[in-house]
Amino acid sequence: MIEPEAGGDPEGKRKFVRLSLRRLARQLKTICHATVGRLLRQLKFSLKTNVKRLTGPPHPDRDRQFRWIGKLRGRFLRAGAPVISTDTKNSVLIGNFKNPGVRWCRQADVVNAHDFPGDAQCRAVPYGIYDPGRNRGHVCVSTSKDTSELAVNSIRDWWRRHGRRAYGSWKRLLILADSGGSNGCRVRLWKRELQRFADETGLTITVAHYPRGASKWNPVEHRLFGPISQNWKGCPLRSLGTLLGYIRGTTTETGLKVTACLDHRKYRQKIKVSNAEMRQLNLRHHRVCPLWNYTISPRSKSGSN
Repeated sequence: MIEPEAGGDPEGKRKFVRLSLRRLARQLKTICHATVGRLLRQLKFSLKTNVKRLTGPPHPDRDRQFRWIGKLRGRFLRAGAPVISTDTKNSVLIGNFKNPGVRWCRQADVVNAHDFPGDAQCRAVPYGIYDPGRNRGHVCVSTSKDTSELAVNSIRDWWRRHGRRAYGSWKRLLILADSGGSNGCRVRLWKRELQRFADETGLTITVAHYPRGASKWNPVEHRLFGPISQNWKGCPLRSLGTLLGYIRGTTTETGLKVTACLDHRKYRQKIKVSNAEMRQLNLRHHRVCPLWNYTISPRSKSGSN
């Protein structure tokens, strides 16, 4: 009965049954749908969901870029120079909403049945900076929009609070980022704001972007955002103070410590950066994968290590 209703690869494991258990049971007339399910499991069928794994056609320079990032990162870390990994964590609604995950407690929290944005106090946008050399994280939480100005202001805040004290003698900074989003490799505003940051601090900033679809290898994802999600899983984020508390309370057995701050600034979207402004940037692309690798030097005269 199953053979004409089974689809997929006839010689492989990717086969599926078109009919439901109850329809198969009605055709058999002698057993119930639960028994049909047990029989299907004996035939190696089971309930499965789609698996997200394919990232599209691989870029020809993908492996070359990973090798270059590893080389750059190793060179900076061995010298004791600052290396940071940056990205935006998924935005979250602040209010009495369900937070995915489970936690040990005597009574479950009662939350809203629907996640309507109109019922939220605000939408929080956490931008994270992870320092792999010191195993430290810093998160700037904005209630505005995820823009390149937010990204660079978060890096600026990290440098002012932590980076300058830890790496004050260094005049070089390596930033690892994704190739899309507010810190994407093609985003003009991101590069213009980095130029302003370089001018302010005298830092020579080298940026290396991970290829498309490779964000899970960005250290900030699994070394900072992963532990934060584990720390607040199953806990409703009813206020910004609660969210900041869970971020600051995130630790790991390897010694991770995280700081967090609230960014009250309002950020505009769709800011245009003209060709004339781009020509004024002191930007140099590297010969290795030039789209993903470039260095921005301060326009004001400054010494460097």
